[in-house]
Amino acid sequence: MSHMVVCGDDALAHRLADELSRLYGERVTVVLPSARRSHGPPVNELRQGGRVAVVEAAEPDERALRDAGVGDAVALALTYEDDQVNIHAALRARRINPDIRLVVRMYNRKLGRHLEELLERAAAARSPHLRADELDASATVLSDADTAAPALVGAALGGSENVVHREGLLLRADERPLGSPELDAPALCTLALLSDSAAHPEGEDTVDGVRLLPDDDAVREADGVHGRVVLEAVSRGPEVPALARRGRRRRRRGGIALRELLPSQLWFALAGLLALQGAFAVVDWWVIGGPFPHAGYLALLDILNINEPAIGESFSRQLLQVLSGITGMALLPVLFAVVLQTLGAFRTVSALRLPPRGLSGHVVLVGLGRVGSRTLDLLSSLDIDVVCVERDPGARGVALARSRRIPVVIGDATQEGVLEAAKIGRSRALLALTSDDGTNLEAVLYAREAKPELRVVMRLFDDNFASTLYNTLRDSYPHATTRSRSVSTLCAPAFAVAMMGRQILGSIPVERQVLLFATVEVRGQGELEGRSVRDAFRPGEWRPVALDHEPEPVWDLDPDYVLKPDDRVLLAATRHGLARLLR
Repeated sequence: MSHMVVCGDDALAHRLADELSRLYGERVTVVLPSARRSHGPPVNELRQGGRVAVVEAAEPDERALRDAGVGDAVALALTYEDDQVNIHAALRARRINPDIRLVVRMYNRKLGRHLEELLERAAAARSPHLRADELDASATVLSDADTAAPALVGAALGGSENVVHREGLLLRADERPLGSPELDAPALCTLALLSDSAAHPEGEDTVDGVRLLPDDDAVREADGVHGRVVLEAVSRGPEVPALARRGRRRRRRGGIALRELLPSQLWFALAGLLALQGAFAVVDWWVIGGPFPHAGYLALLDILNINEPAIGESFSRQLLQVLSGITGMALLPVLFAVVLQTLGAFRTVSALRLPPRGLSGHVVLVGLGRVGSRTLDLLSSLDIDVVCVERDPGARGVALARSRRIPVVIGDATQEGVLEAAKIGRSRALLALTSDDGTNLEAVLYAREAKPELRVVMRLFDDNFASTLYNTLRDSYPHATTRSRSVSTLCAPAFAVAMMGRQILGSIPVERQVLLFATVEVRGQGELEGRSVRDAFRPGEWRPVALDHEPEPVWDLDPDYVLKPDDRVLLAATRHGLARLLR
């Protein structure tokens, strides 16, 4: 049993420590500011099993890392929400233990890539005699927001197709609820049985209601009773995710439209000026003769009242100059007012945009923190109309919304009138993604009062609370759809597997659970090597779905095919199953 360290004070740190100690059987030390505040009490409860220790430190400085045992630990996870804190801690830990495996949570994608490359080059420099493929992954940078955003958007839009695309390998899983016309369509295999049933077609949305990786007997028994999630295709090469295909309606470019900076009054005024200029130029040319450009020049000077008086010239020329001057005097104040309005438009385009009057069919997004910002980014890239609600004007996602001209309502979503300002009554869905479960629940209840049939997706940490809340809302609003997702549940498996020295290809959310996909070398795996595909299948734990061969995976597996040591198999696995296999 090896020793691992987790530094952080949030839901992800709690889930990760629980996963490593309970599923993988590892000794874990958690470094957090206080065992009595925030997520300290639930982390403290993990100490009862004897495999979790707690070190209290205000920040992960060198002393705190040494007290946590980083010097002889095999892996360290840094899950603070501040990227700079995680970077400094990673560099300190590398100096204390050059061979430690680092898993770093970072929001800044570009900076994360640079950090990962820097630490990997440092590991290669310490072991120049080893090839690149012989080096253990010294550093892995992951983002909880990037992992959770697709699942949240899919739940809000009612999407049924999930796509995992990494390292050129593409997997597509389709969710087929009870009563779906595609329920009996051909599929490679069944990955999960949903909690929906003939009694409750909308599903229970509970951890106990869904069955992951069922065997053939369970699938036959569930026929016509439960919906399912099926694997449709495994292939190589790029493909446009179904979520993007459904959401794409029109392409909105970032930046500011020209018509917002230059109002129509300015164009009308300029058009009027040019028309008068042309008319007076023609009359001047007819009266005084000569070249037309010279006549046009004199007409412009007359309109602007900066020409010499036409003394000694013909009566027609003098009368024309007076009329031009009077016209110019009447027109210039109009031009001046329009210019001032244009300057005001330049000042206001950088301000937050309010929801348009006729907006409908949009998604209301409550909370523009780390997860909310990434979700907004994804919704915007899919060309989905969004109205954001955020009480902190300085929140991370407010600047993103301003740059993309996305409407934002500044205010507390639990206060009267705020959701109404976001046009909740004409929206298609509500995403409540603040970090506070109570705030998310209040926003959902308030929205349901305004629109009882509204589809809602809320971010909730506790599974039992989510199950109880779902049943209550289903009974109160039987014709509405309610979904809840836990960001830490979606992300913790990827962090845990990375700390074990492996990487998962991706994950597919199944209600409040998650199904993992990973490629595993058969050599040395007693549960796989020398076994047929049928015997290697462990219901509820893992299932071989393809042989990861070049150039194309072999996805139509013969149940009697015996897995060879040189094979590389693609597995669909539960968190417990993958942990057992890696142990």
